[in-house]
Amino acid sequence: MLRARRRGLVYPYELSATLAGEGGSLTELDLDADGRLVEVNREPGRNRAGIIVARVVTPTALHPEGITRIVLSGDPTKGLGAVAEPECSRIIAALDLAEQLGVPLEWFTLSSGAKISMDSGTENMDWVGAALKRVVEFTQAGGEINIVVAGINVGAQPYWNAEATMLMHTSGILVMTPDSAMVLTGKQSLDFSGGVSAEDNFGIGGYDRVMGPNGQAQYWAPNLGAAMEILLTHYDHTFVVPGEEGPRRATTTDPSDRDVSDFPHHCDGSEFTTVGQIFSASHNPDRKKPFDIRTVIAAVTDQDHAHSERWAGMAEAETAVVVDGRIGGHSVAVLGIESKPVPRAGFPPTDGPDTFTAGTLFPQSSKKAARAINAASGNRPLVVLANLSGFDGSPESMRNLQLEYGAEIGRAIVNFRGPIVFVVISRYHGGAFVVFSKSLNPNMTVLAVEGSFASVIGGAPAAAVVFARDVEKRTAADPRISGLDSRLRSAEAQSKAELRVALDTLRKAVRAEKISEIAAEFDGVHNIHRAVEVGSVDKVIAPAEIRPAIIATIEAFRG
Repeated sequence: MLRARRRGLVYPYELSATLAGEGGSLTELDLDADGRLVEVNREPGRNRAGIIVARVVTPTALHPEGITRIVLSGDPTKGLGAVAEPECSRIIAALDLAEQLGVPLEWFTLSSGAKISMDSGTENMDWVGAALKRVVEFTQAGGEINIVVAGINVGAQPYWNAEATMLMHTSGILVMTPDSAMVLTGKQSLDFSGGVSAEDNFGIGGYDRVMGPNGQAQYWAPNLGAAMEILLTHYDHTFVVPGEEGPRRATTTDPSDRDVSDFPHHCDGSEFTTVGQIFSASHNPDRKKPFDIRTVIAAVTDQDHAHSERWAGMAEAETAVVVDGRIGGHSVAVLGIESKPVPRAGFPPTDGPDTFTAGTLFPQSSKKAARAINAASGNRPLVVLANLSGFDGSPESMRNLQLEYGAEIGRAIVNFRGPIVFVVISRYHGGAFVVFSKSLNPNMTVLAVEGSFASVIGGAPAAAVVFARDVEKRTAADPRISGLDSRLRSAEAQSKAELRVALDTLRKAVRAEKISEIAAEFDGVHNIHRAVEVGSVDKVIAPAEIRPAIIATIEAFRG
């Protein structure tokens, strides 16, 4: 324990009481002669490998009998958690046991990478590969691995972390603390080999500069204690007791039929003071005024249960908001689309937007959305609060894999197991309509708040681009234009220049009027009720019905 403290690290056995919690239990496991994990009764610190394995049961309010999981922890006193056959064989056995019990694997990762010594070499890398293969198999079969990066992670360990939590099919979370980093090669080795490094390992793979902004770490915690609280909150929303259908429903005092309209709304740049005004025909007739999606999520979710936001630090993904919460006591994953402009940090490329526009998915937002949908699949219902005008199609977004990440959303919806409640709260257009179409998944219910819009394209761009000829015809036929044009043709030479300028100015103003006129006609035809008639939307609901309709849809699916 003293050796760990001298290095500024935590000795794993110190975590035992906190992991188990009040009334819980922690049972250390180790390999027997046949290579199976069995209970061991020994003093702390008698482990022979740099990985410690335990079965932990922690009681909670929702699970008084305890949340069971298999826990791995790197030992900093043994080669700073260097890994070879002893460590990898225990990791593989722990994954086997977690799969057998149908419980998550929890991993407090600290490792200096594959063991480097005069006595062993490439065989250590082969063992690392064997463990990597088992991680892939476990997660692809639906297993959940939750990672807390508890110190320096070098080489092999970051790849294990990535295979466990960062890929599109994974459902586990990755939490980082300020004194943790994930690097493929440490600073000293990079400097010695002539590579590019940073001022320290945190600059190469810490949360603040790298892993948080790139979205590979889902949560930040100020210390290990807070990281454990995040884990327990995650289990509160996602843990499924073997034999049960899904996460347990919690008791709530928040009425199922509560009207969200009176919920207060405060947002810079928005004139709305309540959520109901967002859906008001008098306050927001075109559904184009900005509002804060987190406030809408807070209004819809249960008021007596906390919710947690994933990927809160992911840079350039601000237009997608992912929250784990409860609605009517049911655990749900909520995906909201930010509906106010989001200023960009730094200097944006010249071929990209200066501001992330409301209701628009940009590449990293698309990636975040797809990962969120996949993470909830087979575990809990997905609720989408949608103001979706489409995907950004700028050269910058296309260069940054917009098509690929948008397609991942479509695949995630197709493969989603469980109910999807898609609520159109403002607009629903374009490519975003396609990847969230109810034709992709029979378990998807599309509800639309009265006054919202659903079409291939919005009325204004349709008028300006698709119906441009009609706009020109109506502009030319307008009496103001035809009258001034007649005066121009009969005018004397000295006054023609003046009239041409006046005509050009008038034509621009009248053209704008005609675009608005045709846009209104288009939106009038392609209103939300037409979408119901053709089967694109299941039902139009009043703002007061948002919360009860979501709860009813979830309960109808579960019977």
